[in-house]
Amino acid sequence: MKITIDPIVRSSSGDPVRGAIVRSEQDEYSAVSNDLGQVHLEVTLNTYLVVEAPGYETKLLQALLELGEIVLFPYLEGKEVLVAFQTKDKNELLGGVSSVNMPELVNENFITYPLDGMEAYVGGFNGNLWGNSSYLTLVDGVPRDIGSVMPTEIAQITFLKGVNAVALYGSRGAKGVLLITTKRGSATAQTIDIRTNIGVNVPKSYPKYLGSAEYMSLYNEARSNDGLSPLYSEEEIYNYASGINPYRYPNVDYFSEDYLQKAYTRYDATMEISGGNESARYYTNVGYWSEGSVLDFGQAAENGNERFNVRGNVDLNLNDYISAKVDAAAIFYNVRGINANYWGGSTTLRPHRFTPLIPVDMLSPDDEVAMSYVQSSQHLIDGKYLLGGTQLDQSNPIAGSYAGGSSKYTNRQFQFNAGVNADLRNVLEGLSFSSLFGLDYASSYNLSFNNNYAVFEPHWTNYNGMDEISHLTRFGQDASSRTQNINDSWFRQTLSFSAQLNYEKNINNKHRVSTMLIANGFQTGESGVYHKVSNANIGLHAAYNYKSKYYVDFSGAMIHSAMLAPGNRQAFSPTASLGWRLSEEDFMASSSVVDDLKLSLSGGVLHTDLDIAEYYLYEGIYTDEGSWYEWKDGLNNTATDVRRGQNYDLKLPKREEVSVELNASLFNKLLTINSSFFVSKMTGLFLQDSNIYPGYFVTGWPVSSWIPYVNYDNDLRTGFDFQLNLNRRIGQVDWSLGFSGIYYDTKASKRSENFEFDYQTRIGRPLDGIWGLQSDGFFTGVEDIENSPVQAFGEVKPGDIKYIDQNGDGIINAQDEVYLGRGGWSGAPLTTGIHLSMKYKNFNFFILGTSRTGGYAMKNNNYFWVKADDKYSEVVRDRWTEATIATASYPRLTTLNGANNYRNSDFWLYSTNRFDLTRVQLSYAFPSSMFGERFLRGLDVYANGANLLTIAPNRGILEMNIGSAPQTRFYNIGVKAKF
Repeated sequence: MKITIDPIVRSSSGDPVRGAIVRSEQDEYSAVSNDLGQVHLEVTLNTYLVVEAPGYETKLLQALLELGEIVLFPYLEGKEVLVAFQTKDKNELLGGVSSVNMPELVNENFITYPLDGMEAYVGGFNGNLWGNSSYLTLVDGVPRDIGSVMPTEIAQITFLKGVNAVALYGSRGAKGVLLITTKRGSATAQTIDIRTNIGVNVPKSYPKYLGSAEYMSLYNEARSNDGLSPLYSEEEIYNYASGINPYRYPNVDYFSEDYLQKAYTRYDATMEISGGNESARYYTNVGYWSEGSVLDFGQAAENGNERFNVRGNVDLNLNDYISAKVDAAAIFYNVRGINANYWGGSTTLRPHRFTPLIPVDMLSPDDEVAMSYVQSSQHLIDGKYLLGGTQLDQSNPIAGSYAGGSSKYTNRQFQFNAGVNADLRNVLEGLSFSSLFGLDYASSYNLSFNNNYAVFEPHWTNYNGMDEISHLTRFGQDASSRTQNINDSWFRQTLSFSAQLNYEKNINNKHRVSTMLIANGFQTGESGVYHKVSNANIGLHAAYNYKSKYYVDFSGAMIHSAMLAPGNRQAFSPTASLGWRLSEEDFMASSSVVDDLKLSLSGGVLHTDLDIAEYYLYEGIYTDEGSWYEWKDGLNNTATDVRRGQNYDLKLPKREEVSVELNASLFNKLLTINSSFFVSKMTGLFLQDSNIYPGYFVTGWPVSSWIPYVNYDNDLRTGFDFQLNLNRRIGQVDWSLGFSGIYYDTKASKRSENFEFDYQTRIGRPLDGIWGLQSDGFFTGVEDIENSPVQAFGEVKPGDIKYIDQNGDGIINAQDEVYLGRGGWSGAPLTTGIHLSMKYKNFNFFILGTSRTGGYAMKNNNYFWVKADDKYSEVVRDRWTEATIATASYPRLTTLNGANNYRNSDFWLYSTNRFDLTRVQLSYAFPSSMFGERFLRGLDVYANGANLLTIAPNRGILEMNIGSAPQTRFYNIGVKAKF
């Protein structure tokens, strides 16, 4: 039965699509939409129509009488997903692939970093992919830093996790691949989107250190513990505690409002312009952001970062057979700073060391030398203060912030890629050719003005009951050369190229066959690195599916690596996936629960050089450094020595993996599920170790060694990931809930070991294992020490940490170290994320949270390991003393190195379990009816916050930065307008 249809083809944003081709699958009927998107076509009822338009995803639908509108999604913003060198329908994916639609995400959750909160969207991602670090990031097919692209520029991010998904990228893709695809223009009238934001960063917390008087008292206690006399008198301590003269008795708090502000701002603005027709489409993104700093004094008050970017993507249809694209981007990034390490100094400079500022009105008027210092100083702060310091503190962060000069870090990145696609259907129906060339150049340098400055140490007296500075001692000289100094210059260049032949065939809408033959490679060189990072391989892909029910997918790559000896530089990496859509079987056809159910099995072997540390490890090393022999005349003469044996049989390490995946849609698309289970082995990792060779392979001093590198160590990773999405309308509210996560375990499955005791073996233990001693409280007295095993880390006294003698030999040493827990260095063992969206009329409320559990860390920085002349933090208040034997949670204080106490043990171990309320956003979209045909076509406003709340047993530690700028909470308001 023939019917006539007159649908309007629109984009997902509501704009008419011109030049869209609507045709039957067998090309019996076709028509092209006009400028209003209208199509007039006579077709057979219920036949399948293919709708294609430049810049949009292809759509397949049935011809029905009521077909009034056809909605097309821009490229990669609908059902299509970019995978290795091709796009696939989301329902056809196999073998560990997840994707995120970025325009949809940013519309309800404005972010400033592409991977912010991705744990809540992508199962298997926890900062790494399936527990593998060193994943490859490709932006528009070219290896690039993820920081080179902003979320507003991105159309889609694809996470390739399984071996079959990454095989075509060769050696460098063996640990996972992140595909970032930027937006492109489409065949519609020109649209302009402008977004602007203003926000404030509010510090979460600062380290808490003791004031001068408390520090001095406890330092005296530490000296007493070590059998030394007090350093500070009671009168001195009283004067520092009283605050009667903060210049004579300083109590410097580096985290006070004298130096830091309560919040600092961030601004950004983005303009996107896109449009085109069937012949040419364009997309342009221009963005700028600027961010201040929490420092609020001297030249540091001008600290800040700024970034400007411009991107242009152009697509051309040169004729019916050839299309091309040309993309270019430039990123300019600047950081303004000072020539002082303020945050580093804040953790080491004790509060009483010196007064940062010396008031000139407290100088003795009779001291002509001091007055001359005031007159000649180039750095008279606010006209009232000289810079303070001592002989040991001539360079200090406060003086440096005022007078040390400024610096400006500059980074420039230029990116270019071009591609050509050719439809070779005149040669063979279904045959096509694609190519891509990329060229990137990045450079950076630091431009600084380095000033010398004088600091002064005051010498105080008391005259008529008033404190007065009798004289000053000057250290250094004020000197500013006004010379620009350029240092830390760096550059990097990347060349990338790929070419591929593609073949696709659809036989009677039952059998779909596709193949690809790919040549792919890139090379990255940077300053200071002799060998460039290279990746070259030839890939083969073949896929078949029967009625979208049964799937077979093969991907393999012949890789090349110059990091091995000739003869072992090539290896073939085969992978395959099998899929079965159970929901298409007769026994499930009538199910009222299951809409779609698919199982897939993937496996393969990937060869990689990612774990090879250096070039030429297969070569022996012969040297005359440090080797010698002596003649009878007493003269020393050099000789040849060997430091490493050669092994030309070294082979590439392998990732061997099997995974099972489940995809399901249930209850009329109410619930969708994606889950994978994987077992992944890394075998043949390089090792140079004396345990697997006879002792005579190592002789002499310095060490002479004939031991070569060999393929030996093996690692095992197992785990599962999941991604659930629930969508339902209740009343007038549209609810969308997503829950994602990954749990993974790692083991050292093969190691060369020579441990005497089984509890110290690394075999079978996690790769991120933390090892240390097991504590047993504190020594309570001399008798307790005498009746306990000898601790071999130095003299111990009451109040020191007591350890358990694991092997019973009466000595506490490294042989008593045991496994303590997982560090989560490749992501927390269990990472989950949840996001919830509630839409009511024109309002949308969004919330996102992430959880990380199962990991541990050591409190091993100088905030917790307080010894010798370290700055004292608040943790020492819980120290052991004779009066706190029953309640102490910190060892006795000492002015020595504390070698017994300050070493890895479960005493310092803490859990990193945490739940973070990561994002909250409330948005309002003004009704489109307000704008009609006006210049302004849409307006959205929103308010959001980031990093708002952390729930954790050790929240104070997790939210505190030591020696760096503080973590912050971010509050923002934004406006988005469409023209």
